[in-house]
Amino acid sequence: MSFTLHGLAVSGGIAIGYAHLISHAALEVKQYQIRERDVPGELERLHQALATATAELEALREEANNAGSPGELSAFIDLHAMLLADPDLTASVDALIRDNRCNAEWAMVQQMQVIAGQFDAFEDAYLRERKHDVSQVGERVLRVLQNKPRKITSRKTSPEGELIVVANDLSPADTLQFKHLKVGGFVTEMGGATSHTAIVARSLAIPAVVGMQHVRPMIQDNDLLVLDGARGILIVDPDVRVLEEYRLRKAGIELERSKRLRLKTARAVTLDGAVVELHANIELPDDAERAKEVGADGIGLFRSEFLFMNRDELPSEDEQYDAYRQVVKTFSGKPVTIRTLDIGADKEARALRSHMGDSPSPNPALGLRAIRFCLTEPQLFLTQLRAILRAAHHGRVRLLIPMLAHTQEILQTLALVEEAKAQLRDSRHKFAADIEVGGMIEIPAAALSLGPFLRHLNFLSIGTNDLIQYTLAVDRTDGAVAHLYDPLHPAVLQLILKTLQAGARAGLPVSVCGEMAGDPKLTRLLLGMGLRQFSMHSAQLLEVKQQILKADIALLVPHVARLLKADEPEKIAELMARL
Repeated sequence: MSFTLHGLAVSGGIAIGYAHLISHAALEVKQYQIRERDVPGELERLHQALATATAELEALREEANNAGSPGELSAFIDLHAMLLADPDLTASVDALIRDNRCNAEWAMVQQMQVIAGQFDAFEDAYLRERKHDVSQVGERVLRVLQNKPRKITSRKTSPEGELIVVANDLSPADTLQFKHLKVGGFVTEMGGATSHTAIVARSLAIPAVVGMQHVRPMIQDNDLLVLDGARGILIVDPDVRVLEEYRLRKAGIELERSKRLRLKTARAVTLDGAVVELHANIELPDDAERAKEVGADGIGLFRSEFLFMNRDELPSEDEQYDAYRQVVKTFSGKPVTIRTLDIGADKEARALRSHMGDSPSPNPALGLRAIRFCLTEPQLFLTQLRAILRAAHHGRVRLLIPMLAHTQEILQTLALVEEAKAQLRDSRHKFAADIEVGGMIEIPAAALSLGPFLRHLNFLSIGTNDLIQYTLAVDRTDGAVAHLYDPLHPAVLQLILKTLQAGARAGLPVSVCGEMAGDPKLTRLLLGMGLRQFSMHSAQLLEVKQQILKADIALLVPHVARLLKADEPEKIAELMARL
């Protein structure tokens, strides 16, 4: 009998295939007592499992690097390796085995529950969601202990040749297998839009739906499934009519995708001749090659904090310089915008813990992060500035400062840039003395008080993710309020419009580098508001370019003007549909 289930859509596209269920190891653990004399052997069995799980992650990291996987995937594998190497985890499980004379599997499950409870107590929603990473690490160790491989093997496939993986949860490392097998998509009971697995799914362009609670008991291996990643729908055992409809839709999507590949070398120009720049957002130097392959006009956002994450020691000036120079040379002559260290809130770095203090901020999103942190650590900041200035000698580099709100922050930053230049002159290093310095507009106060930004900086970049979050007081990672996170809220649109108009009057370039820039449904709106510089993930660039090539700004402007005057969600939705 056919039926439909609903979850959270996190990665678009359509997959048609047979179900491949992955068991949940933690739910299958049995508790049993061991003899006192067997305790040392049980401890050894645990330590062997931990070593095997660590080796698996090392192999996955190597595989990810060789396969040219997105930089996010390597970062997430590093995070799992860090959790697995935590001595507190091993010590706590050892103690449970010794004190209770229980089997290693049961002790591991008990400790996973304790850690999950600690994560649940965090006020920050992003940190609360990281308990899923702890569970995934525990699952990996349990599978070794139970001798149950995680490897997905070839199974019965549909005419499309795809499998649809159904699991309680999947780690980013699990998704690495999807590149080598005919896995069309996946469904999980756990996870949210900002979970690591959802992020990897989007970067690999795999249809995915998460948060579909209690889905596994309702599906059996080899059930025929239709997964609609854009609508968050899973159809089990579809009838012939529905199956044919989705096959046609899937073919249409794939045809459009293949057509877009022809646009790689085309200039992004609207029907009425407006030239638009399409830049890419990257996390690590290797991501620059993928950006170049899709014809990006440059790098609009190099998130430099990823060079600092998942490591115990800070990157040296020379290491940073080499990473920045690699990207600059890849884009030979095209602009590369490097954002200075944006650490804090949802991004942590082990190497910086001694600098950030032992006491966690009661509200990390409003605490010591980004430029606030850098200005409290001038020597660390100067090291990064010197590395960027040296890399700028090899091409056109722009320096982007995150989370600015106060004039004093701008002036302090510019003074440190000049100090970094003076230090490089003294050490006789080559550098670019005329580097452009820009500011991110991601705090409402900045958008409402642009005078100092326009007077002291060379360009602006609107970070819509945080701008929406701070404007609406909505934690975008918190599922309980996710429905209130609205890019089309009139207040958000007015702040973006005000920034674009102020930049145009002052002759300062303004770009958008947040998620709004990569959403093709919003491309015409942003064009009509005056945006001419977009920056997004490489996977989104060609679809946005396609929208630009079909747009006529002269026709869009009056429609967008009417939309910006609306203040009712229904009216805004109606006017958006007309665009």
